[in-house]
Amino acid sequence: MIKVAIPKPSPKTSKSKVTRKKSAKVNYIFAVGRRKTATARVRLYSYQKGEIEVNGMAADQYFPGEAMRTIYLTPLRTCNVIGKYLITIKVSGSGKFSQVAAVALGIARALVKLNEEKYRPILKKRGLLTRDPRAKERRQAGTGGKARRRKQSPKR
Repeated sequence: MIKVAIPKPSPKTSKSKVTRKKSAKVNYIFAVGRRKTATARVRLYSYQKGEIEVNGMAADQYFPGEAMRTIYLTPLRTCNVIGKYLITIKVSGSGKFSQVAAVALGIARALVKLNEEKYRPILKKRGLLTRDPRAKERRQAGTGGKARRRKQSPKR
């Protein structure tokens, strides 16, 4: 029997991905933001200046449009720290608008951990540290598949 060595295919690389070297131990500030079923895990590197990276992509690629850009930059604009920190975010669940709201909450919480006495009063006053508790209502028994829908009653 003859054994033939088959080369393994190289992993596909995307042009939109941001590549960084993995280091052994890096100091960062960690915070979590949530909205509906979206969860954003935020890492704020205080010693490094840079961009915002979401799921390995630049933030403006992952969240296209001016409306979303305004939402996730609000905590940074409020504290006047745009471009001063490198922020990496992993977000999952729900839709894009819930994800961007979760990212904004996570960034605000990370800034508070960075310097509480300086940033907390500013962010609290703007309402950026409050988690939005609204979520989808559960389906009720006796309804036709939706939470508040009622079954049609016969006329005769």
